[in-house]
Parts: sequence; structure tokens; C-alpha cells
Amino acid sequence: MGRRKIEIEMVKDTYTRQVTFSKRRTGLFKKANELSILCGAEVVIVVFSPGNKPYSFGHPGVDVVAAKYLQQDPKSCDSQGDPSSDASNMDELNLELAEVLDQICEGEKEAETRDEILKQNDMTTLSELEELRDSYKELQDWVKLRLSDLKISEYMMLLAKEPVVGVQAKSAKNRNRRKN
Repeated sequence: MGRRKIEIEMVKDTYTRQVTFSKRRTGLFKKANELSILCGAEVVIVVFSPGNKPYSFGHPGVDVVAAKYLQQDPKSCDSQGDPSSDASNMDELNLELAEVLDQICEGEKEAETRDEILKQNDMTTLSELEELRDSYKELQDWVKLRLSDLKISEYMMLLAKEPVVGVQAKSAKNRNRRKN
């Protein structure tokens, strides 16, 4: 089933007419865009919908092309122009196109390089950072506990070397008893 050939006449149903207008307008603007890109032409299209709403497309812009058209004298609007000026314009446009394409290639290479750098540095997520913070706090608590254990051990060792005053007195009495 291919496309059906339709008879070109005004669509009677208003809803169908609006849908047809929207689809055809999009296609028309797409063709105008292709024409401007492929041929370097400056294009303007102004269309009024069945509801009298204006739609426009222009490359490089509607105002620019319309002003250029309105400033020309009617004789210069003919399709016959000076071939040498057209050739020089084409050369200039080709040079501009080549420069733009080079800039695009450089931009793409730079974007690829940045993407690779981002992949290599693989940024950690917020949840991973929170887990690291919690484990750091646990480690701090564990270190504090071990430090207090070490201090207690140190005090015990000091006490073993030099007993407390009351303990010395008892040990001295015990020594005296042994001597006697």
C-alpha cells in the first residue's frame, strides 16, 4: 500500500483542513531549509493558516531576507545575474563552510576528550560519600577507644613501677616484718 494520489482541491472539513495545513506547512518549511543549506540560498516563507494566523520561516532570518528583498530595485530581482559575482560568492561561502566544519570537528574532538576524562575520574555519588563519612566517624570512635585503652595501660604500668602512697606504706611494713 503506497501513498494515495489525492485530488488537489480545498479540503471541506475544517478539522481535516487544519491538520493538512499543519503537516504541509512543516513539510514546506523543511524543504525551504534544505534549499537554503544545499544551495546557499536565502529563503523566506510566510504562510497564513485558515484561522488567519501567520507562520514564517527564514534563513538566515525573515527580517534580514525581507529587508534585502525590499532594498533591491525591481530589475535586479531577475534570475539572470552576473555569473562572476555568483562564483566569487560561492567561493567565499565555501571558505566559510570549511572554517565552520573545522570548528565543529575541533569541538567534537574536545568534547570526546572531556568525556574520556569524566569517565576516568568517575565521580562518586552522594550515597557513597555518606558511607565514607559514616565509616570515618566509626574509625574516629574506634581510635578514641584504643587511645583511652592505651592511656589506661600506661597508668597501670606506672602504678606497677611506683605504687600509690598508701600501697607503699603497706609494702614497707611487709618488708619490715620479713626482716624481723
